[in-house]
Amino acid sequence: MWKKYDFLVGYLRGGNFKKKNPKSGVLIWFFKKSSCRRKFCGVVQVSGHSHCSLFVLEKERKARLWFPKPVGYLLTQFFRLPMTGTHQNRPPHVLIMDDAVIRCEGSWIIPHLTMLNTLLTEIQWPLVRDLVWDVVNIRAMDTGGAIVLYRTIMELRSKGHQVSLEGLRPEFEELMQLVSSHWDRVHPALPVKEHKKKNFKWWVSRHTGHMVKALAFVGEATVHVFHSLRRPSLIRWRALFHSLDRDGYHALPITGLLAFLMGVVIAYQGAEQLRQFGANIFVVDLVGISLFREISPLIVAILIAGRSGSAYAAQIGTMKVTEELDAIRTLGLSPMQLLVLPRVFALVIAVPLLTVYADILGVIGGAMVASSQLNVSGVEFVGRFEESVALRHFFIGIGKAPCFAIIIAMVSCYQGFQIRGNVDDVGRRTTIGVVQSIFLVIVFDAVCSIIFSWWNI
Repeated sequence: MWKKYDFLVGYLRGGNFKKKNPKSGVLIWFFKKSSCRRKFCGVVQVSGHSHCSLFVLEKERKARLWFPKPVGYLLTQFFRLPMTGTHQNRPPHVLIMDDAVIRCEGSWIIPHLTMLNTLLTEIQWPLVRDLVWDVVNIRAMDTGGAIVLYRTIMELRSKGHQVSLEGLRPEFEELMQLVSSHWDRVHPALPVKEHKKKNFKWWVSRHTGHMVKALAFVGEATVHVFHSLRRPSLIRWRALFHSLDRDGYHALPITGLLAFLMGVVIAYQGAEQLRQFGANIFVVDLVGISLFREISPLIVAILIAGRSGSAYAAQIGTMKVTEELDAIRTLGLSPMQLLVLPRVFALVIAVPLLTVYADILGVIGGAMVASSQLNVSGVEFVGRFEESVALRHFFIGIGKAPCFAIIIAMVSCYQGFQIRGNVDDVGRRTTIGVVQSIFLVIVFDAVCSIIFSWWNI
């Protein structure tokens, strides 16, 4: 913030460096660096309506000199000393003169952006072709003010006006050039106040476009699946088995542990209520039916979405960023056939098997709690299990598992292909893929529960 200058400070009376507010005034001689051995740094601060102060620092010594405000403006204009104080709190003003000159005043800084945006949106611009912006009275400007000024100028030029700036300070001109060079990045982030109907229309069109692209991706994947089923030689078997090992076999520990704990939790929660009514044996119905129909398929699907779905989106997205997908297409290979289908087939095989594994460990956990808390022996537990838990509950859970696998694989791969630009987009799309996969899995499970309830299944 401080800018070093070489200058010699003295007073008309005595030349006391530490003396403040001399009645006879202050005399400041400026010299070039080559002719002055002592280096200082100073800043001009507006301290009132009529006076300024110059803070002078020399190593560990400080001094403060007072003089009229015009002298302070003179220092900032000709010697480019930084200037702070009450002038930055002046609100911005935009005045339209009779000769189509737009005079800008005040401080165009971030704390005043709301006022500035309101002022510029409510103003009625002259109906002339040439507009001159007199910005000599802009006393402070930061990046926010430069963006607002440049945006207003671009909007006027888009309407057919010829806009020119006069009196812009060199430091503000450099700031405007910086904003102009990065306008493509800045412009989409600017808040644009539009009518609610326009916002709703934009939201509908945007999400409609996303849905169309997603349906196109699903349709292309479906076509490739049918071609691969008709000609199994098109399937990348090595990639399929690799995905099956990574996403199925290596997921056994965490899936088994979580399913076992879920069986323990369900049995514990049911034991507290069933003990009050002497219906201890019904804990078998509670554990078996809930695990087979809902808990095990959902737990496995959520684990796979967080573990494998995120990996799918990140892997494909990284290949998109590093242009490996372009290289694959250049070689005449299909990314859908090479990357998507092996993952889809692997999850369709792995998720039902993991569901069966989770069913077994969940029932074991529930049986252990029933034996320790409700005095239900293992023989009684197995006998009641065969009697009350119908086989259809097991098949319903197993039937939903491949559908969950298809949803997770398709959503994750689709989000990976949608990554654009830099590596930051990889993390964002990966998160979106995981969240959407879990959301769609739960929605699909809810729809299935409603349909099975209608059909009394």
